[in-house]
Amino acid sequence: MGRVRQADIARVAGVSQATVSVVLGGNRTGVRLAESTRLRVLEAARRLGYADPLAKRPACQDLFGICAATPVFEAHQAVLAGIAAEAAALGKDLIMFAAAGPALARRTRLADGCLFLGGPVPEELLTGGFPIVHIGRCAELGDRVPCVDADYAPASAEVVARLVRAGHRRIRYLREPADTPAARERERGIRAEAGAVGLVVAADGTGLGAAAIRGWLAEGVTALVVDEAVLAPAQRALRAAGATVPGDVSLAVLGRPPSGTPGPEISGFEVPRRALGREAVRLLASLVGTGAGGHRLLACPPVAGETIAPVA
Repeated sequence: MGRVRQADIARVAGVSQATVSVVLGGNRTGVRLAESTRLRVLEAARRLGYADPLAKRPACQDLFGICAATPVFEAHQAVLAGIAAEAAALGKDLIMFAAAGPALARRTRLADGCLFLGGPVPEELLTGGFPIVHIGRCAELGDRVPCVDADYAPASAEVVARLVRAGHRRIRYLREPADTPAARERERGIRAEAGAVGLVVAADGTGLGAAAIRGWLAEGVTALVVDEAVLAPAQRALRAAGATVPGDVSLAVLGRPPSGTPGPEISGFEVPRRALGREAVRLLASLVGTGAGGHRLLACPPVAGETIAPVA
């Protein structure tokens, strides 16, 4: 076919050659252009084998991407707020990507590097040397991608140590059902501290009801430690059993309930979500600028709360 010209792209995309020129040039003059038109031009260029127009943007180390599924955006507003704040502090611009698969792998190259929050990382990006930082540890990625996460294990161990100092020796741990890296780290911290002091700790985050609570109290359990995802059903079961907190049983959460949750402040620790967002931007800036990456774990500040009491 010979060299692909912009006129060929215009013909396939059904637009003028001037429009093709604007799109492939990055629309630096700010011409009003429908997003569907821009994508149609880029797709026609790709199909005809035109040199990747996205690669023509000079690397300036100032444009960072964010890739995340919609539910993640809704659940991690604090992380996104941290990302935005640190990007502004460092003079970086942000662009969000909602595509998936090969389209995502191609479009992310508009940016100088990308933050991934929850969604899968395309294999094409993993093998191409593109700067990536994953927020939260991901078992599938291992050490292939630098990540930023909360340091759950020592924070969880500290919660148990706090209960031990209050005289508790029989503790029931309610684990969330999902087998995520964060859940495994929380349980690792719980069990490490429990083994050191000889506590009886059982992981059971399912089948919560009044009968289970009454049975545990009859067995001598004096404290419950629950993952954040299991807090609401645990509280419902406690109310159904007529058990008071911390009168009948102490309660600690590995994380922090949403603001506005009724009742006394739950003891536990804070997940530093906003700080995670800021640290992820700093790590990506380092990766883009110097190639220096690695994993970074942030400490979880303890929350004293009002739901841990000394054993009577």
